[in-house]
Amino acid sequence: MIAHLSGTLLFASDRFIVVEVGGVGYKVRVALDTLRTLRENTKKEVSLWIHTSVREDALDLYGFDHQAELEFFEMLIGVSGIGPKSALGILNIAPVDHLKEAIAMGDATALTKVSGIGSKSAQKIILELRDKLGGSINEKGGTMLGEERDAIEGLVALGYTEREAREALKEVSVETKGTSSRIKEALKRLGK
Repeated sequence: MIAHLSGTLLFASDRFIVVEVGGVGYKVRVALDTLRTLRENTKKEVSLWIHTSVREDALDLYGFDHQAELEFFEMLIGVSGIGPKSALGILNIAPVDHLKEAIAMGDATALTKVSGIGSKSAQKIILELRDKLGGSINEKGGTMLGEERDAIEGLVALGYTEREAREALKEVSVETKGTSSRIKEALKRLGK
């Protein structure tokens, strides 16, 4: 099994990248955060933690910048009915810390924003992962998740799509506190 790849970025699309390692190009599916980081990297050198998914008809690689993302991804696919593509979709909606917080708080609506994840699947994820994530949740007790949700709603009210709002908020520093401050920072990024 492939657990890590380091090489040269040859190609990047919206859903996957191709990494050349020793003359061989590996197609790796990545989350939007990882893709954004790779596109900003001018050196074109890539180092990713890898999950190898083997099925009857395919061998797929899923890449992550940080081992914590990989571990959360593997927790998600450990839930029956959640495959690698759905788990990657979940990782695309918010940072890992926010997702863990949403699961620990039992917030199914955060998970149902992913195509293919209905309320039953979201509840199943929460039920199976809530206890596993109990010790790793942000100590602020849900204020970060609430601020994120409020900021998204504020940006949508200003005419941006929910996806544009999420993308802009992902780029806002975690240090930025308060809904209005997060909205201001997101607007700066959306204005570029």
